[in-house]
Amino acid sequence: MSLIKDKATETLEIEIDAIQKLVPRIDDEFESAVKEILSCKARVVVTGMGKSGHIGKKIAASLASTGTPSFFMHPAEAFHGDLGMVTPHDVVLAISNSGETNEVVNILPIIRRIGAKIIALCGNRNSTLAHNSDYFIDAGVEREACPLGLAPTASTTAALAMGDAVAMALLAARNFTAQDFAMFHPGGSLGRRLLLTVGDIMHSGEENPTVYYKKTAKEALFVMTAKNVGATSVVDDEGKFIGLVTDGDVRRCLEKGSEFLNESVESFMTRSPLTVKKEQLAASALSVMEKHKPRPITVLPVVDENRVPVGIIHLTDLLRQGVV
Repeated sequence: MSLIKDKATETLEIEIDAIQKLVPRIDDEFESAVKEILSCKARVVVTGMGKSGHIGKKIAASLASTGTPSFFMHPAEAFHGDLGMVTPHDVVLAISNSGETNEVVNILPIIRRIGAKIIALCGNRNSTLAHNSDYFIDAGVEREACPLGLAPTASTTAALAMGDAVAMALLAARNFTAQDFAMFHPGGSLGRRLLLTVGDIMHSGEENPTVYYKKTAKEALFVMTAKNVGATSVVDDEGKFIGLVTDGDVRRCLEKGSEFLNESVESFMTRSPLTVKKEQLAASALSVMEKHKPRPITVLPVVDENRVPVGIIHLTDLLRQGVV
């Protein structure tokens, strides 16, 4: 291999080894630190300087998005006023590989006076940070991948991995679900899949195509064209849903002759087609469409508990909303 490939491969091997050596450190002390966060009635305040700060921002974001209120506090800014963000009910997660980072060490006495608990995510048990913390999580590494031993590489990878371990342990302990996750990610594709209901995107009211079962195929075609959905629900004398007509049904019947247009809707509608309720997730409607045999369908009537058609949903509506 070339020098470039050699060094890249060596870097990954060093970092893989560093992470593997973290596994035995998931011990009682780690569990106690996680339980402290679980019992916290306020927030987890993550702090770290330089590269550890960048890792800290990611850890804070992971915690916040998985059910643990958290934010990042820059230790230098903390020393100049931002410590006012810390309350006695918070837990401070301080990150420093050496445990001697000045900006982090300098704020420890103030955090102590405030009354917040401190968890050290650190690579040195005998450091100032470790000695002044309530809990110690060991994220130490034997060596950095940097050939000069200067640029944080394996140490930041280890800190990030251990932060993920904390976040996922908390997630499991809180019984955090995919629906909970979606609540904090409403703008993402997961949020759309797990939060959007059929009622949020269906065609309803004046936009909901319906036709009386004794009307002609021509009249049904006019309704479908006016509503631009490609289908219409069919109702009986009481306004209850009894069938569905799609533009595909009309096209197939027209192949037999134009006189078909004067036939009643009842004679060619699909009886008892698949339907959904407006309370169902939009993703479940998509699943119904995709799994229909012998071929997928593109439209679903929406009915209420009394079998009254309250809306209709088309595949393009789901795709437009990113429910994929």
